[in-house]
Amino acid sequence: MTLKKAIIIGASSGIGKELAKILSFEGYIVGLVARRTANLIELQKQLPNKAFIKTVDISCPNKAKNLIEELIREMGGIDLFVISSGVGHLNPDLNLSYEQEVIDVNVSGFVAMSNVAYKHFLSKGSGHLLGISSIGALMPNPSAPAYNASKVFVSNYLVSIRHKLESQTNNVVVTDVKCGFVDTNMAKGDKNKMFWVASPEKVALQIYDGLKKKKKLIYVSKRWRTIAWVLKVISLMR
Repeated sequence: MTLKKAIIIGASSGIGKELAKILSFEGYIVGLVARRTANLIELQKQLPNKAFIKTVDISCPNKAKNLIEELIREMGGIDLFVISSGVGHLNPDLNLSYEQEVIDVNVSGFVAMSNVAYKHFLSKGSGHLLGISSIGALMPNPSAPAYNASKVFVSNYLVSIRHKLESQTNNVVVTDVKCGFVDTNMAKGDKNKMFWVASPEKVALQIYDGLKKKKKLIYVSKRWRTIAWVLKVISLMR
């Protein structure tokens, strides 16, 4: 039996790390990608199946694109491409360096990674691209404008790629994952004041469940679907 192969961008911590564990234990050969090599090596030691490592900073999109294409060749092709990398800052004073970092990773880096996945799966005629967005894509945030705006971009870009692929092939799935509060370093502010905070392990399990069902849209945790509906109604009433 041929093992499935997956690349996880942002595998060194949080959701990406937990999803890499699940995929490996479910029989996948995984490509672990992040900026922190030591974290990737430590994760690689914990996995039951073969795992490749590639140190990549997606905020440098051209270099990152070349490195990921190289990794795909090393792995002999892939079936699943997960983009979990992201940064966010509470930035009410609009510090430009913080805003630029968010754009470099969450927008420019995301586009570069999506571009690689799109071209690979189109040439192969099958595959699954999964991107991690946020419930923040459905609302503005004066304290973190670049972050929420970047997640609007991520979700819209994924839908656009899905439509483009559907006109060319029926065998590539594109999934937009909208996360609520997750207990990672990305969750800024007082976590005691946040509600429905889910662990990365729980989120990764729900994502994997949706991935198996080839869902186009996943809310994690699932109760955020109701909040999303309310936010969309409010948006229409404005």
